[in-house]
Amino acid sequence: MTVLDDYRLELGEGPGYDPASGLAWWFDIVGRRLYTRADAGRGCGGATQVAGLPLAASAMAITEDGARQLLLAENGLYLRDPVSGALDLHLPLEADNPATRSNDARVHPCGAFWISTMGWQAEPGAGSIYHYYRGRVQRLRDGVTIPNAICFAPDGRIAYFADTARGVVFRVATDPATGLPQGAPEPFLSGLDGGPDGAVTDAAGAIWIALWGAGRVAGFAPDGRPVGSIELGAAQVSCPAFIGADARRMLVTSARAGLDDAQLRASPEAGATFCVDLGFAGRFDPRVAL
Repeated sequence: MTVLDDYRLELGEGPGYDPASGLAWWFDIVGRRLYTRADAGRGCGGATQVAGLPLAASAMAITEDGARQLLLAENGLYLRDPVSGALDLHLPLEADNPATRSNDARVHPCGAFWISTMGWQAEPGAGSIYHYYRGRVQRLRDGVTIPNAICFAPDGRIAYFADTARGVVFRVATDPATGLPQGAPEPFLSGLDGGPDGAVTDAAGAIWIALWGAGRVAGFAPDGRPVGSIELGAAQVSCPAFIGADARRMLVTSARAGLDDAQLRASPEAGATFCVDLGFAGRFDPRVAL
């Protein structure tokens, strides 16, 4: 395990990686910053670049042509020029509700983007999960307090998601061609030793979930059996992503938010971003279909 850099984030979230360009990224939602590594395909070394944002953002995907980035932000989806940093509103999302912001997201194998919202103060039931595909957004689920753990089986036939406030990870069958649910969600995991936060699936279909408060990323087979645990130096781990040319490294974000001065002194790596060498192969998200 390596601490990637000296930055300590209030609310680190949304790590991702594009194997075609070698670009890795992650966000500080509260700090309104986008962090990138241009050389992540070669490992955990290199320099972190920081770009300020005019609004809070939590996740990103690369467009099909590789020329632009699609940011999920507090009031909509924005297309970003990676060179200039210019943002253009692509589609509004709960723009008429200042009480909510964006949260977790991930791209389905077909190119659909599952995205989510939640209350700024985690107000009960204020959040929703949406499906974006080729210019259209539709709500999949409302009444969610803290939507998280959005990820998909490698063949696109299963979607996972969680409500961290309830401590439950759900799964639902999905159409591999569209990423839309087929049937009702069912509970998959509960009773975990931390709040289920961001998640990703590996090449074998196991789901790896950041457990907020537990300081680890836990792996579970598709049948729910534990398959591994990655211990980290920060209690509030928030989201993993596979990086590197062979997807055998994991980038994991964490947060300082909510910790008092004594807790921060006792946990100097709170809010750090971690890079972990793995003994198994992960998998990469595809680019998003505009």
